[in-house]
Amino acid sequence: MKLLLDATLCQGYGLCPDHAPELVELDEWGYARVVAAEVPPAAEEQARACVDGCPNSALRVEG
Repeated sequence: MKLLLDATLCQGYGLCPDHAPELVELDEWGYARVVAAEVPPAAEEQARACVDGCPNSALRVEG
């Protein structure tokens, strides 16, 4: 499974690291940055919660 970000949709709400801090971090301006595109099996639920919690649907999972 991969966690993907459409940076053009990110509005910098900063909610994603709350759900998956090992997969997503915020850059210096408060916008999301995926730090681990390949999601380990143990973090799949967190990745889905991260996607579901994004108000702008900037994150998605594949695979």
